[in-house]
Amino acid sequence: MPKSVHIFSLFAIAYFVGYFFRTANAVIAPDLVREFALSASDLGLMTSLFYAAFALVLLPVGVGLDRYGPRFITSSVMALAALGCLLFASAQSFAGLAAGRALLGAGTAGILMGALKAFSRWYPPHLHTTASGLVIGVGTIGSLVSTTPLSALNAALGWRAIFAAGAIVIAASAGAIMLWVRDRPSGVTEVPEHHEGGLGAVFSDIRFWRIVGLNFFMTGTQLATQSLWAGVYLYDVPKLGPLDAGNILLWMALGVVMGSTLSGRLAGHWGVARVIIAAAAIFILSQGALALIPARAWLRPVYFAFGASGVVGTMLLAQTRFIFPPSLSGRSVTAVNVFGLSGTFVLQWAMGVVVGASPADGQGHYPPHAYSLAFAITALGTLLTLLWYLPMMRTNELHPPNSRQG
Repeated sequence: MPKSVHIFSLFAIAYFVGYFFRTANAVIAPDLVREFALSASDLGLMTSLFYAAFALVLLPVGVGLDRYGPRFITSSVMALAALGCLLFASAQSFAGLAAGRALLGAGTAGILMGALKAFSRWYPPHLHTTASGLVIGVGTIGSLVSTTPLSALNAALGWRAIFAAGAIVIAASAGAIMLWVRDRPSGVTEVPEHHEGGLGAVFSDIRFWRIVGLNFFMTGTQLATQSLWAGVYLYDVPKLGPLDAGNILLWMALGVVMGSTLSGRLAGHWGVARVIIAAAAIFILSQGALALIPARAWLRPVYFAFGASGVVGTMLLAQTRFIFPPSLSGRSVTAVNVFGLSGTFVLQWAMGVVVGASPADGQGHYPPHAYSLAFAITALGTLLTLLWYLPMMRTNELHPPNSRQG
């Protein structure tokens, strides 16, 4: 097996496992609410701590990736995720759940960033976008497993056993990256850049701010919904049971896999900005559809469209590499990702506050109009930041600066 394929596979497996636990709360939420007497705000805060911790460690991870390489940084940080799984599995209080969820987020923060850094060294520039889209596509298959299969596993084993087993799997994946990944091909070094300023050079570029605004709402809303509120919405609005809800969540996960897999190829043909703008428009429409409370028959296509279009926001990370030189690739990409993950933390918690502001019924279900307001707010935010992003159509390079084809 070529070394580049081998490295791709190890990072894709790690991203798969991380994505599974990122989205698991959407299915197990009723169990957590029942066992720990959580309110909508509590549930949103606890789940969103994954993304808060993720965002907090991203910039240090980016600096570490540039200095020490993806092999050491990714595998070392993943040890925190294994510990987080164990804490979550053994939690006896809200504090235990919150600590486990936060460590899971911090521990998975280096996986995708490490993969992108490794690909920038192992793949020629014209294949980087395709490889990035594929690893996200393969990794997000974890979101498929965290729907109907997780619902069945949860019924058979319970969520505590699933998270305990997850600690072992994450530790094994981290060990494989440490043992078998190499930071760069033999004899290859990064070309020194006559480019000073570090993060200051990143933050002073107006294009960076156009990207992060859209990333805040696009990635933030997609992850906040898929990893929690998409499931709770199904339990509260059409009042579905766990298995039926899992089946509809499967359509959102299928959309995520398809969107992430195809987005890199489409961007390579049509340009990153054009693909992102088209996807953002569809994403806004899908949020509007959820705000209008679609009939049950429309839930599957709406969830699919939401997942397929929302995940294209991850291409904003690849676009960042086209703007900044290779010496800043780790820091610039992680800086953009900080805003996406911060958006997830803020929006996931805020949606819980908005939903929880309406009184629940006797069975603990919140009214449909509460979800309508929440999705109307995220749709408006996505629309405004898309309008701010539109000038990026003039920055539509298919290859990053200071690169050679080959």
